Amino acid sequence: MTLLIDPRTRRRRLGVAAAAAGLLAALLTAGPAAATPDPGDGPAVPEKVSRSDAIETRTAIANGEIPGQDEIVHSDNIEHLTNIPKDALPGTNSDLAFQGEYAFAGNYDGFRIFDISNPKAPRTVAQVLCPGSQNDVSVSGNLLFLSTDSSRSDNSCNSTTQPATEKSSWEGMKVFDITDKANPKYVAAVETACGSHTHTLVPERKNVYIYVASYSPSATFPDCQPPHDGISVIKVPRNAPEKAAVVNFPVLFPGEGPDGGGNPGAPTNPGVSKTTGCHDITVLPSKDLAAGACMGDGILFSIKDPEHPKVIDQVEDNVNFAFWHSATFNQKANKVVFTDELGGGGAATCNAAIGPNRGADGIYDIVGKGDKRKLVFKNYFKIPRHQADTENCVAHNGSLIPVKGKDLMVQAWYQGGVSVWDFTDSSNPKEIAYFERGPLTTDKLTVGGSWSAYYYNGYIYSNDIAKGFDVLKLSDRRTDPAKRVHLRELNVQTQPDYFD
Repeated sequence: MTLLIDPRTRRRRLGVAAAAAGLLAALLTAGPAAATPDPGDGPAVPEKVSRSDAIETRTAIANGEIPGQDEIVHSDNIEHLTNIPKDALPGTNSDLAFQGEYAFAGNYDGFRIFDISNPKAPRTVAQVLCPGSQNDVSVSGNLLFLSTDSSRSDNSCNSTTQPATEKSSWEGMKVFDITDKANPKYVAAVETACGSHTHTLVPERKNVYIYVASYSPSATFPDCQPPHDGISVIKVPRNAPEKAAVVNFPVLFPGEGPDGGGNPGAPTNPGVSKTTGCHDITVLPSKDLAAGACMGDGILFSIKDPEHPKVIDQVEDNVNFAFWHSATFNQKANKVVFTDELGGGGAATCNAAIGPNRGADGIYDIVGKGDKRKLVFKNYFKIPRHQADTENCVAHNGSLIPVKGKDLMVQAWYQGGVSVWDFTDSSNPKEIAYFERGPLTTDKLTVGGSWSAYYYNGYIYSNDIAKGFDVLKLSDRRTDPAKRVHLRELNVQTQPDYFD
């Protein structure tokens, strides 16, 4: 199984037809990057591409430089086991969580529960209608947590959209009892400042703490006021989830004035998002560590006291990172992979014009000890296959593949597909497997592709925005040892200690 890089890549020069400088300028000066395609509660509207880009896409397909429309291609070491199309929830598919023989798939219209006891034939157990982007999902014990990051008329699952300028509008966290997987019960809701774009669990025996990441405040939003330079911390008693409440709002970017601290963005740093909160946080409870991807900043912080997280180090990349989107620790906790969601997930950035260092992963070593630890940049990683200018493609959500002594990761790249890569050598990352579909359309930029791709108990599961739920089998001597590692529960942003 040695097919590491698609040989067609050598011929692909997609994106060169557009003037490289002009395309970069358009992406990087259009204001702060949206963190997701953000179609609200409905599908994203396709955008027309230029006639030359449409012709170039069709020509590339005809020449075998990219897969045909909806065609599936993959490396020799990946097998596509099955796809379960979207059903009663037509919205954008989002994040994934796992527990036992179940997978929980977020969708802008609610969430879906799959029985994955037979990975070749997953079975839908429940579909819960509860609109509210982006419906980031996680589970702990008999509780399921759902993020709402669109302004709603109330906290019910029957709510409608309502402007954030109205004080009565609601955004935040919803809590469900999933004791009966076929019949989840809505049991609690907690409103949080600026909503909940994503959330991260810090579970304890009696309580579950939730770090709520949100951003983009406005003086016109009563419940989302600037500078909004921190995160909401919610405490959920396991035996009384209805008592869930915000217990703290730690400021992660202290600073003077109405803008607080953090990256100031443009015009000081053109093309970089101004830091007004965090997009995503990953915790490593066994090491009392967390890493935050916070728009214009990457941070490392201690969670020894989960109600009062403490920032250890803060880094910026004002040359190549536009929007710090997510973070992943390696198992030894001496590295962090940060992703840059250039273009907000709705742009075509996997082409020659953008290049290999933008819209990519940034690999950072963690050096030093205790509260004196520092993040040290080592290199970038980006998939080596250029995509069409009708395909949204950028670094997105992924997880570790647990192999002792190795740093391996599977990752979603929207319409760039699913990539498996090795960053054991921080300075020399390399792809070792991939799976992708051809463009959804050849004349429009249509948002789709893999939102999340995670490794769980021997298989890769991907939640495709447009196509549904995919199951992949990875067979490679470098990753096969991971098949012996089985977890009872996985929320990727709450990283387990696989070898404890």
